[in-house]
Amino acid sequence: MNRLAAGLLLGAILLFQGHATWSQEPDDPYLWLEEVRGEKALEWVKTRNEATLGVLKAQPEFQENYDKALEILNSNVRIPYPQIRGKYLYNFWQDEQNERGLWRRTTLEQYCMASPQWEVVLDIDKLCKDEGEQWVFKGAGGLYPDYDRFLVHLSKGGGDAVVVREFDAVTKQFVPDGFTLPEAKSDVSWRDRDSLYVGTDFGPGSLTDSGYPRIARLWRRGTPLSSAETVFEGQATDVETGCVVIDTPERRYDIIHRGITFYTSHTYVIENSRPMKLDIPDDADFGGFFKNQLLVRLKSNWTLGRSTYRQGALISIDYDKYLRGDRAFSVIAEPNERSNVVSFADTRNMLLVHILNNVRSELYAYRLNDGRWTRRRIDAPELGTLGIVSTDERSDQYFFTYQGFLKPTSLYHVSDNHQMREIKTLPHFFDANGLATEQFEATSRDGTKIPYFIVRPKGMKADGGNPTLLYGYGGFEIEMLPSYSATTGACWLTKGGVYVLANIRGGGEFGPAWHQAALKADRQRAFDDFAAVAQDLIHRKITSPAHLGIMGGSNGGLLMGVEFTQRPEMYNAVVCLVPLLDMKRYNKLLAGASWMAEYGNPDIPEEWAYISKYSPYQNVRPDGKYPQVFFYTSTADDRVHPGHARKMAARMEGMGHKVYYYENMEGGHAAAATNKQQALRTALSYSYLWMQLK
Repeated sequence: MNRLAAGLLLGAILLFQGHATWSQEPDDPYLWLEEVRGEKALEWVKTRNEATLGVLKAQPEFQENYDKALEILNSNVRIPYPQIRGKYLYNFWQDEQNERGLWRRTTLEQYCMASPQWEVVLDIDKLCKDEGEQWVFKGAGGLYPDYDRFLVHLSKGGGDAVVVREFDAVTKQFVPDGFTLPEAKSDVSWRDRDSLYVGTDFGPGSLTDSGYPRIARLWRRGTPLSSAETVFEGQATDVETGCVVIDTPERRYDIIHRGITFYTSHTYVIENSRPMKLDIPDDADFGGFFKNQLLVRLKSNWTLGRSTYRQGALISIDYDKYLRGDRAFSVIAEPNERSNVVSFADTRNMLLVHILNNVRSELYAYRLNDGRWTRRRIDAPELGTLGIVSTDERSDQYFFTYQGFLKPTSLYHVSDNHQMREIKTLPHFFDANGLATEQFEATSRDGTKIPYFIVRPKGMKADGGNPTLLYGYGGFEIEMLPSYSATTGACWLTKGGVYVLANIRGGGEFGPAWHQAALKADRQRAFDDFAAVAQDLIHRKITSPAHLGIMGGSNGGLLMGVEFTQRPEMYNAVVCLVPLLDMKRYNKLLAGASWMAEYGNPDIPEEWAYISKYSPYQNVRPDGKYPQVFFYTSTADDRVHPGHARKMAARMEGMGHKVYYYENMEGGHAAAATNKQQALRTALSYSYLWMQLK
């Protein structure tokens, strides 16, 4: 229902506090690497790819890691996660025979069997062959309530920009002369069988500075897209504008979303053919409707009359009463400073709410009785991570998962009469008998306690010699939770490695306040938190700088860049995946402008003053003694520009620093479009880590 990765040494503190920002040349000599598919840039990429593959493929662990990772990724005992759509359960599946994947479906009765019979709806490999295009399936939006028509999203290479085509789920064919949108970062929703709400690239001036739709239109069947009627226009400085239909058994709601910044927005409901703005805080999350209740999740305290609703709370009000001027909201869930409403989804009669309590999952079912909310805790397994997979708006059945670092993921089905059963579970892809999980806390620079998880061999000696991988993200209110990673287990843990997951500020582990504590001018707190965890690992003699490696992607890639430029003496390996690194230009590259609410605007001198203190590209120094960083990105990433990783690697090479660099040609922000590509990324990363840390 709601939208949307990742200790302190005295010398490092002094280095951060005392050094002046290393200024780059007035004209960046590596700007040519921002030309994504420029001939010179791609030749540079090819040369670095070959050099990196030459070293990492020669490592003794590489082939074993690659084979094991591919075996896991292609395994037919993986869980086929379902999406309930009408009378079918849909699933997208990739394996050795279906490299690009199958979009398929089955019935609930079949799905609950050990070996269900699947009906192929769309074969993406066959589509690629027929059309001569390397399509990547990016999902499909169905037409409520029968789901006999879908809008299929296909990407060329795995980027966010997609081609949208109308698909008939009965004939299993694309609809001749049906709705079709050319490649763009489109926002599209069924209004009814013969009309769509569309936001796309309509030509000059139709996109925001972030590259997303600025204008939402109503497009009727049989008319050209250019004649679609404008419903709403946002501003060029907004993040995006879109229209969506929320269908419920009670009624249909036509919603306009105007994203002003990444964390502020206006929501409108179309009433009597006119947009009516909802009177809720700009920084609140509009959560849709359930039983005609308007749902809102608050990001800050909200005072209405004599009532104050707390930050992080999930609240509601009867929509008809709201239209009559009532503003007395009811509190559904109100977390404290160590808990958080992670997500919520509805069945026919229940609102399911996933809550984190000290980074531990709890699942609750809320019901509305005579205008009052009641709740019961779902009797789900404890001490692990829960996740709502799919719900059914026509009944009270739903699916959820349970997993932990050493507990293979299990899929549970809850029936319409509330009978729960485990119907699918992953096998133990690695032997966890000799492993243990613990949770510790580190103290950050400002005294804040930072929790982290550690997975280690039971007989581990605290002698500082254990190869240790520390993972972090710390941004965008995204929580980092224990999960079962078969490839990490097989390629790292069972070979004696220690794995650590840091719950640093900027994430969503403890709600909006935990995230907001590391926004913009306070971003350094996230970096300090991560370093505090690293120092705590060293203090406990779990590891030492010679055996400590770090990994992160996207915003976590920025975290990696800051860590190795600010505290290079603490780490001996850095896996920097699809990263942001040039924070002077990030807002000018692809979707970067949409993240200024997170990082700040580098074009404003006052904001560049604090960004410049940590921006990795500007702070890397010729005299720095850095670990040999491994940069990994994707040519087809149209969210975080590959120029970040390219320019950082080139700049470091130009200063005489040795780095490893690999750029996958497709895969988008995921940096992998097929299981083979994902297995290669896994094998390269862990081969590099073993080479550096053992």
